[in-house]
Amino acid sequence: MEWKDSSDIIEETEPNTQEDILEPPMYKVIMLNDHYTTMEFVVYVLETVFYKSLMEAITIMLSIHNQGSGICGVYTAEVAETKIQKVHQMARDNEFPLKCTMEEE
Repeated sequence: MEWKDSSDIIEETEPNTQEDILEPPMYKVIMLNDHYTTMEFVVYVLETVFYKSLMEAITIMLSIHNQGSGICGVYTAEVAETKIQKVHQMARDNEFPLKCTMEEE
């Protein structure tokens, strides 16, 4: 077995600090109000796609209804895009014009 002498020792660096670690950008998924999609369907989508409790879903639905839009959640870009696609597919399948968008947080 070959032993290394002290000249072969590599100096350890300090672990990465919080500033050194890059976190992916996060995106808000925003559901838009329309005059055709039922409130019940919006609540159902919020519960099944965004895993909101009934009370959270109702609160977000009322925000969408009263203010024209509501934030469904904040996710990485890929997750946000997937959730938006799922919402749009469910809306099409149920003949509703429900739409979502995403914007960087």
